[in-house]
Amino acid sequence: MPKIKTNSGAKKRFALTGTGKIKRKHAFKSHILTKKTKKQKRNLTHFGTVNRVDAGNVKALLGLK
Repeated sequence: MPKIKTNSGAKKRFALTGTGKIKRKHAFKSHILTKKTKKQKRNLTHFGTVNRVDAGNVKALLGLK
């Protein structure tokens, strides 16, 4: 059987943690930042984790499942 290709958009956006969870960046931090508060921008800086409901789809895109 042929190997499954990794989705190149997904490999740029997601990363695995040591425990197997999937890290992601927050949305709304790329442009139109002048109207957002400092607190809002600061909180969007931190990484989040993908919800367990979506984790299966993301793992399939990354070729892990």
